[in-house]
Amino acid sequence: MSRDANNLSRRRFLGNFAFASTAIATGVGSWVIPAGWANAAAGPIKVGVGTDLTGPMGYAGNADANVARMVIKDINDAGGLLGRPLELYIEDTASNESVAVGNVRKLIQREKVDLVIGGITSSMRNAIKDVIVSRGKTLYIYPQLYEGKECTPYLFCTGPTPAQQCDEFIPWLIKNGGKKFALPSANYVWPHTLNVYARKVIEANGGEVVFEEYYPLDQIDFSSTVNRIISNKVDVVFNTVIPPGVGPFFKQLSEAGFLKNGGRLACVYYDENTLSINQPAEIEGLASCLDYFKALTPEDPFSAKLQAAYEKQFPGNFLFAAGSAATGTYRGLKLWEAAVKEAGSVDRDAVAKALDHAKIAEGPGGPAEMVPGQRHCKMKMYTAVAKGGKYEVVARSAGLVDPKEC
Repeated sequence: MSRDANNLSRRRFLGNFAFASTAIATGVGSWVIPAGWANAAAGPIKVGVGTDLTGPMGYAGNADANVARMVIKDINDAGGLLGRPLELYIEDTASNESVAVGNVRKLIQREKVDLVIGGITSSMRNAIKDVIVSRGKTLYIYPQLYEGKECTPYLFCTGPTPAQQCDEFIPWLIKNGGKKFALPSANYVWPHTLNVYARKVIEANGGEVVFEEYYPLDQIDFSSTVNRIISNKVDVVFNTVIPPGVGPFFKQLSEAGFLKNGGRLACVYYDENTLSINQPAEIEGLASCLDYFKALTPEDPFSAKLQAAYEKQFPGNFLFAAGSAATGTYRGLKLWEAAVKEAGSVDRDAVAKALDHAKIAEGPGGPAEMVPGQRHCKMKMYTAVAKGGKYEVVARSAGLVDPKEC
């Protein structure tokens, strides 16, 4: 278990209202307990993060953990929540469901957190949600884009759903790629369910799914798939292969001439973190549809401020990006903060009732709001294309897009 570096020491807090800067330092200066923090005696509010710090999805999990550190520090710097400090606990789910169950159980049973946020793949969410929600009687926020159909009580989703990613994106792909689609996919719940929705949208817009295939998550040889794509003259590869297989797949597809011959590559989880998996030429023109891209910062002052703050606190290779659930983590924690303030308590039922309609006026990519009764989030959506190793935003939703869930 990694108890975050900015944890408050309750003993010190109750003893005197002031700490040495190291008690809550996050590497970006020091922090002093405000004198008006009236409810300190109630103890800290505990936030748990369960995410993949190691394994194939570690690039995403580390970014999500960093965002949690940043948001918790910001809330504490502003005086905490309900007059109480926040304490952050981070557990590595290690890109392994078996490991994750035990580690997340520590957050519930040992640390007795008031909230768990995390999970990247849907298989991970399905593995840990019962430990959190049913057995642990704790609120759970899942921040990642996913296949939808998650309607578990006390589980709130703050990443994009198929409707948000496909309804405008697929018509754009048909217009800017072609009508013949291939759906190469990793063999787990997200690709299977997303592809059902994507196929409906493709066919409703006059497109055709030439083939749909599923592969083991660790597969790295895609020669037969690439041959099928080339021989069938596929226009758009709508990919849901994930790491570690996605890099070799895109490389093999590029070497076969798919992009040079006018093919369009699409991948709805691809963000600035994943762009670095391949050489820029191997994914030139790759299109993605997400709730945020760094390319938005010149036009969005809040996103620019948020991006700059993250990069200052966490320089390195774990980027603040949407496909990694970093944006959903930020959004989820801020919506939870608003809900706790409204509820005046961290009681699970009271917070869940307030979170059902929580809103934030600012966030990465724009405002966001929970849809009452759905436990999913409205947000703005953007289509971007990779050019020379960077994204260029080419289309955007007119307003907040409904998740169409639950």
